[in-house]
Amino acid sequence: MSLLIVGSVAYDGIETPFGEVERILGGSATYISLTSSYLTNQVNLVGVVGKDFSDEDIELFKSRGINLDGLQRDDSGNTFFWKGKYHYDLNNRDTLDTQLNVFERFDPVIPENYKNARYIALGNIEPSLQEKVLDQVENPRFVVMDTMNFWIDRAPEALKKTLKRVHLLVINDSEARELAQEPNLMKAAEKVMAMGPEALIIKKGEHGALLFTENEIFSAPAYPVIDIFDPTGAGDSFMGGLLGWLAYTDDISPQNLRRSVIIGSVMASFCVEEFGPGRLKNLTEKEIYDRYREFRNLSEIPEIS
Repeated sequence: MSLLIVGSVAYDGIETPFGEVERILGGSATYISLTSSYLTNQVNLVGVVGKDFSDEDIELFKSRGINLDGLQRDDSGNTFFWKGKYHYDLNNRDTLDTQLNVFERFDPVIPENYKNARYIALGNIEPSLQEKVLDQVENPRFVVMDTMNFWIDRAPEALKKTLKRVHLLVINDSEARELAQEPNLMKAAEKVMAMGPEALIIKKGEHGALLFTENEIFSAPAYPVIDIFDPTGAGDSFMGGLLGWLAYTDDISPQNLRRSVIIGSVMASFCVEEFGPGRLKNLTEKEIYDRYREFRNLSEIPEIS
């Protein structure tokens, strides 16, 4: 089934304890698109890039079969740029530079051939823009939304308005607590779901993720990656794997949502193995499904005799 992805396409500068890159492809829409493209073949991207965006990176998207009809080119400025430095534990980072450039004027316009997409990924952009996307599409089956502390602080009413129109919200534990104004994570989840979404995923980094649906809670561990070089894009890769699987199977049952969380975690585990989206350029189907089986074995609990 067709998948529409709206978010940022950017360049990143990244410093970690294991190395540094001055400029590499990044952005929420980039990671979501690349990871989902391994699972479903109808990936449609909406974003904006500047005059400095390279032909090589355009070709990367095309090589993965990603439809770029919705990728705007604004030659009045450069592409969104972010630079960050990660601490030794990789769970914390400092933003060193943010240049919005053409992204500051981003106005998502959904092409006609995208408007009937069944599955929609609203990457981490301003909530009013996320709602504008939903105003342009035609009766999607499943909408997944991401957000961050910045929008929770700066645009809480717009965020809550958009939340009423999505099926699944994907956020981390600190964002869930802040959005709900509740320190207890279980109570926070209940309050967030009361704002509109039918399901909620709370990411807990190296400690896995929690899936909340109407009557169930599912806890998925994180895959134990040995060589972690760069966590940038891991959350978006998780979202791309999750939505790619749902679009491929066209199944949003609670059981398949559980599978999608595992697939999302698998794709995130590949992402962190190289800087930027490097590892996501050359995955194979065998690697993905082998790791999925390893993941299932890790979390399998034997019966008590």
